[in-house]
Amino acid sequence: MSDASLSRGVADAQRPAGPPRRRFARLVAGAAVVCLAALSLGPLIGSAPIDVWQALRDRASVDAVILFKVRLPRVLFAGMVGGALAVCGVVFQAILRNPLASPFTLGVSGGASLGAVLAIRSGWVAGFHGVSILPLASFIGASAVTLIVYSLSLSHSRLSPLTLLLSGVILNFICSALILLVHYFADFTQSFLMVRWMMGGLDVFDYAVFASIAPFYVIGAGVIGYLSRYLNVLSAGDEWAASRGLDVKRLVSLEYLAASLLTGSVIAYSGPIGFVGLIVPHTLRLVVGADHRLLVPLAFCVGAAFLIACDAVARTILAPTEIPVGVITAILGGPFFLWLLLSRRRELLL
Repeated sequence: MSDASLSRGVADAQRPAGPPRRRFARLVAGAAVVCLAALSLGPLIGSAPIDVWQALRDRASVDAVILFKVRLPRVLFAGMVGGALAVCGVVFQAILRNPLASPFTLGVSGGASLGAVLAIRSGWVAGFHGVSILPLASFIGASAVTLIVYSLSLSHSRLSPLTLLLSGVILNFICSALILLVHYFADFTQSFLMVRWMMGGLDVFDYAVFASIAPFYVIGAGVIGYLSRYLNVLSAGDEWAASRGLDVKRLVSLEYLAASLLTGSVIAYSGPIGFVGLIVPHTLRLVVGADHRLLVPLAFCVGAAFLIACDAVARTILAPTEIPVGVITAILGGPFFLWLLLSRRRELLL
C-alpha cells in the first residue's frame, strides 16, 4: 500500500473533525511561547543569584560559568527530556488505546534501569579515558527490551496492542526483579549510585551530551511528527483504521519503535523520570480535545515547560541541596492527576 493511498484514506477520515487553522495556529503558538518562556527563565533560577549582564559581558566571570556551563545545558536538557516523554505518552496511549499507557508502561524504563545498574555493578561508571559508558549501557538495555516486546507482540497479520501492553508490563516486572537481585549483591557505594540514578536527574554539564542524543532524538521525533496525522485513525481501532486504507501493522510498528527510540535516547542520560508522559497528554486532552495532530506539538512544548519548571523547584526548594527531579514530578503530578480525574470524571466516563 502506497503512502499516497494512506494519506487519502486518512484525509477522508479526518477532514470532518479537523481543527480550524486559526485555532490550531493559536494553540501551537501559545504553547511555543510558554516553552520559550520556560527556556528563557529556567537558567535564571537557582540557589545562587547571577548578574545576566555581567555574564554576557565577561564570559570568564563566575556569573557566565554558572549561566552557560551549569544552568543552561541543564535547562535545555530538561526541555528535551520533558518534550520527548510527553510526546511518547501521546503516541503510546493512541496506538494502545489505553489511557494509562506511558513511556514506562512498555518496559523501556525497566530495560534502561537494568542496563544502568549492571554497568554500575560492573564498575563501568567511569568507562574508558574518563568517559562514562553508563548512558550507553542504559540505552542498550532499553533497546533490548523494546525489541523483545516488539517480537512477542507480532502476529502473522497484525501487531496486537493488547499483547504489546501486556508484554511490556511483564518485561518491566522481570527487569525490576533483576534490578533488585543486582542491587542485593552491590556494595554501599554502588547501591547509592543505583538508587540515585533510578530517581531520575538532569545533571548535565556538558554540551557534548546533546551531540550523543541528537541522531536518535531527531530520527524518533521525525518519524513521530510525520506519522502523527495517522494517530486519530489508529486510536479509533484496528478494524476501522484498516477500512480507511491504512496498513495498521506497519504504522503501529513504526510509531512504537520511534517512540521507544526517543524515550530510550533521553532516559539513557536522565534516568527514569515518571509522570511527564502521563499527566501532560491527559491534561491537554481535557483542555483542547483529542485531535492528535494538535496534541503532538502541544505535548512537546508543554512537556518541556513542565519538566523545566519541576527542575527549577528541585534545584531551589531545599537549596543548596538538590532533590532528584523524578521525585518532584511524582509529588506534583500525582495529586494533580488525581484531581483531574475526580473533577472531570463525567467527561472521562469514570
